[in-house]
Amino acid sequence: MYALVEILGKQYKAVEGQTVRVDYISQKEEGSSLEYETVLAIVDEDNAKFGTPYVADAKVKATLQGSLKGDKIRVYKKKRRKGYTRTQGHRQKYSLISIDQIIA
Repeated sequence: MYALVEILGKQYKAVEGQTVRVDYISQKEEGSSLEYETVLAIVDEDNAKFGTPYVADAKVKATLQGSLKGDKIRVYKKKRRKGYTRTQGHRQKYSLISIDQIIA
């Protein structure tokens, strides 16, 4: 059984016991529990429930495991024959959450 959950404006596939990498959650401490009621769909082996837009009385309970940083991305700009070059870097932060329970 899995659920499609909207977390911080993005959709993720949540399976019980699995760890999911989501965008950075800033106001919570490591080990704190999270609860999401924005469940878009619940799919079981033989049936599926889809919400309009969310499934009624459905929740996903998770635990915040920690945070990590993604790979460094380099942005390079250049205009030929003008002497203009610019390099900029970015490193995205992510949070790891483990899915504890899916309540349908």
